[in-house]
Amino acid sequence: MKNWLVSHVHVLLFTLRRFLTTPLSSLLNILVIGIALSLPAGMYLLLKSVQNLAEQAVGTPQISIFLSMDASKDDVAHIGKQLKQHAGINQVKFVPRDQALEQLKQTTGLTDVIGGLAQNPLPDAYVIYPKISDAQALEALRDELQKWPKLEHVQLDSAWAHKLDAMLKFGLLAILILAVLLSFALVAVTFNTIRLQILTQREEIEVSKLIGATNAFIRRPFLYFGLLQGLLGAGAAWLIITISLYLLNNSLSDLTHLYVSSFTLHLPSVGESSTLLLFSAYLGWLGAWLSVAQHLWKIEPR
Repeated sequence: MKNWLVSHVHVLLFTLRRFLTTPLSSLLNILVIGIALSLPAGMYLLLKSVQNLAEQAVGTPQISIFLSMDASKDDVAHIGKQLKQHAGINQVKFVPRDQALEQLKQTTGLTDVIGGLAQNPLPDAYVIYPKISDAQALEALRDELQKWPKLEHVQLDSAWAHKLDAMLKFGLLAILILAVLLSFALVAVTFNTIRLQILTQREEIEVSKLIGATNAFIRRPFLYFGLLQGLLGAGAAWLIITISLYLLNNSLSDLTHLYVSSFTLHLPSVGESSTLLLFSAYLGWLGAWLSVAQHLWKIEPR
């Protein structure tokens, strides 16, 4: 085990020295990978920020529940208790029928007409604020509540939720397509870089095979090179995204101050940064492995 670790550490140090021997070429490859990765990753973070802004703009989703006219006080209290205990509901507000009638008078200006009514035509109602904002989940909650006894009507305005959900799905699909295309491009960049290294070190590889080196031993430094190149490229992408968002947030602070808002673009989280590093490292390793698998077997001692 110790010899295995020493061998891998030796190969890793050798690979790092190879980066230093060709600093300009290595830096350009890392920048290409960083810029390519920063496009879909940055767009994803922008989409998340826009999603939060849109949810703030449209407000918290509400569901209005109108009770039956024959519902007793005990029924009203029982329904209120059930709503407060429901796992999908964050807040419950009770609107008595008398209060609803007064609000109707104030908002419509028909005080004389409403005052001439023999009895209050409005039922008791609850306004609930769900914990979720997904359109399908809201509709499922509405359908569930509609089945409860003593409820006359459950009203949900889910049009905005459907529009927001459709826009987010479209944005995510566009980002996914871009990420897939750029992933193929990054694999191709690493593939070509390793191919050139194999051709440059052809004689060295032939000598290594003559003295008994296995393909796995010869392949190892190339795989490390691809992995490290992808990892450093992801680091460059993280710096590009972070610096760009920081500069944009500075500009946004002046704009949002004029509109008395606190909107900011979200920086990549620890989980998102780790995903970016691991994904890029894998792409670099994959490109190196494909290149070695195609070109290494063609080199045999003469």
